[in-house]
Amino acid sequence: MNYNKYLSRKVTSFGPSGIRKYFDLLNEMPSGISLGIGEPDFITPEPIRNAAIESIKGCHTKYTSNAGTFELREAISKYQKGFIGVEYDPHNEIVVTVGASEALDLAMRTLLDEGDDLIVLQPSYVSYDPLVQLCGANVVPIFLKEENKFRLTPEMLEKAITSKTKALLLGYPNNPTGAIMEREDLEKIAPVIAKHDLIVISDEIYSELTYGKKHVSIAAIDGMRERTILINGFSKSFSMTGWRMGYFCAPKEITEQMYKIHQYLIMCANTQGQHAALFALNNAFENDFKFVKEMRDEYNKRRMFLVNSFRKMGFHVFEPEGAFYVFPCIKSLGIGSEEFAYRLIMEKKVLVVPGEAFGGEAGAGYLRCCYATSMEKLQAAVKLIAEFVEEIREEQNNKNK
Repeated sequence: MNYNKYLSRKVTSFGPSGIRKYFDLLNEMPSGISLGIGEPDFITPEPIRNAAIESIKGCHTKYTSNAGTFELREAISKYQKGFIGVEYDPHNEIVVTVGASEALDLAMRTLLDEGDDLIVLQPSYVSYDPLVQLCGANVVPIFLKEENKFRLTPEMLEKAITSKTKALLLGYPNNPTGAIMEREDLEKIAPVIAKHDLIVISDEIYSELTYGKKHVSIAAIDGMRERTILINGFSKSFSMTGWRMGYFCAPKEITEQMYKIHQYLIMCANTQGQHAALFALNNAFENDFKFVKEMRDEYNKRRMFLVNSFRKMGFHVFEPEGAFYVFPCIKSLGIGSEEFAYRLIMEKKVLVVPGEAFGGEAGAGYLRCCYATSMEKLQAAVKLIAEFVEEIREEQNNKNK
């Protein structure tokens, strides 16, 4: 039977995640080491887990408000006011979602019509482009440059805007590069955004994971709150990936429309996860975000270990200032990053992700290596990668003789 005539062209027009095939290969290798998946190796702290257990014991097993419990939305409002200096009304400007991924989907479906243009900075998170395509809209890429620290400049933004451009998608701290945008960077692009009357979708899921410089949200820049859909969650900051707890904050006029889709699609985020997330925030307030700081400090050690290790191998490495990824450039090695990643996993059982998975051309010649794993595993992986690199260099030298 030919199913093609039944399937949506929007769905069949793009392929599966560029990361997935490497994960599938590693799953067949019990002794393999993964520097691929963007998931903290820390277990969700026990008090947060216990909060969910207690909610079950207390018979909190029914739907909550579609937007999430008011207590959790109040806590999110308090958190954002303290963290980025922007206040959102928990009554009509905050919705709790099934991970930040649902919030991204809601934002795009709410803003984009067929034929609209959305500017996406690349390299970028793998789901951005497909979500735009599912809306029937067009991805307008801006290829970020390492010499600019993978930051967006006003000149690059101005050049990318068309008569059909409706919005800009920012993802900082960035996956896969680890880049950040500082206040002065955001202040430079804000006038361009206002001039062209754009909305910003700001994916800030790694906002707590910056090193040496505090995260600044574009919503905190003068005139940008009214133009920004801020997306965040608990997966990275509180090591709660499997709980699927996210949220968005936006002006009420936008929130009302995103909320409608959420009501029909989801009903509400899971009740036990909401209780856990509320406890996570309240406990963090009481303890000055102790767990977050301890986790960030450990990531910082791993970050510099991985950066220095790749530099010792002779590679140029951009020093990431946020998230938990290192993005080394391997162009000097003489083989592509796709070939490097495939051979590395097959010959050494170490998983890294080729840069092409994060926007094709923009990531070519780079690797994404995640340091959200133990130092012991990082050390073992680095040893194997160094061996592999020397073997490749020897192959290249033999070819050139």
